[in-house]
Amino acid sequence: MYARTTTIDGEPSSIDAGIVQIRDTVMPMLEGLSGYIGLSLLVDRTSGRCIATSAWETEEAMRASDSVVHEARDSAAQTLGGIPEIAEWEIAVLHRDHQSGEGACVRVTWVKVDPDQVDRGIDIFKMSVMPALDDLEGHCSTSLLLDRASGRAVSSTAFDSAEALARNQSRIEELKAASTTDASADILDERDFELAIAHLRVPEMV
Repeated sequence: MYARTTTIDGEPSSIDAGIVQIRDTVMPMLEGLSGYIGLSLLVDRTSGRCIATSAWETEEAMRASDSVVHEARDSAAQTLGGIPEIAEWEIAVLHRDHQSGEGACVRVTWVKVDPDQVDRGIDIFKMSVMPALDDLEGHCSTSLLLDRASGRAVSSTAFDSAEALARNQSRIEELKAASTTDASADILDERDFELAIAHLRVPEMV
């Protein structure tokens, strides 16, 4: 499975209009494409940053969608008032405890490891991080996207609410410190987002 992320640093005042356009215009446009298996949208209403992630059955299907996605992406970027930044990823891990509902909050962490250590990093994530997250109250799901060539990866962990995430903050920090040390990973950035659209149909991958 593969994913394409489109990150737009837009105007906070345009967030709601962007959500409507992606839900009512972009998603129906993607639905008819071969290999498409869903879309999610994360938003930060304070900074204006939005991350739309489309998922695909194969790398070929993702690449074949370029022309259609390009048109939809430019339209959404115009509505949000920002310039799109595109990245393509392998979906290495996707685990759901339960479906996210309204008010869900997602902690996103960008990291980098030596490309030779990617598989070791995946194993650490699967064997140490995921089981510990499952024990946390309010944990919904966890995913890991990666670019093997560069060693870049992004993990996304959803909780039922921002309050649930906050209640688990100390344990999350412990897990992050231990796992990044074990994987010799450098943290590049970390942010919290509202889960505005959750429409991924990607099967469990652990």
